[in-house]
Amino acid sequence: ASMRRIAKAINFGIIYGMGPHKLSEELGIDSQTAKNYISAYYERYRGVAQYREEIIASARERGYVTTLFNRRRYLPDIHHKNRIIRGEAERMAINTPIQGTAADLIKKAMIRIHGRLLGEGFKTRMLLQVHDELVFEVPEPEIERVSPLIREEMEGVFPLSVPLQVDIKSGRNWDEAH
Repeated sequence: ASMRRIAKAINFGIIYGMGPHKLSEELGIDSQTAKNYISAYYERYRGVAQYREEIIASARERGYVTTLFNRRRYLPDIHHKNRIIRGEAERMAINTPIQGTAADLIKKAMIRIHGRLLGEGFKTRMLLQVHDELVFEVPEPEIERVSPLIREEMEGVFPLSVPLQVDIKSGRNWDEAH
């Protein structure tokens, strides 16, 4: 669990522009160790640094970034004189294409699932979206038939070079399903 926590902090932290100081605080490690983790990450995943540089350069040039589906986020502070304010705009430039695309994908999946549930006469209802999760109320007899439908619509929402994978869990309530 400790290695997973470190890996998660490094992955998300680096993608969103976390420096060694913040990473050392986050993980309770010294700054030099945090610096070494970051260097090793960039050495191993060279495409991440390239992505960050390209997306920030594009944001500076155009004044906005887009999701995969061309939804725009304007970044008026991308040229700000204040380093902290500019840094925040740069983090938004990096984050928006990733998080914004994820939001677009789940919305598309929700629309398709809703249509199929109604069209195929299911009593199952979509209740809630929580980040990358969808919560359904499913009558017991429909679980076997509705689970593959949900998986199919979520995983097949849009063709990507890295396949989307969906975990489906059930329980008598949301807590139990986790």
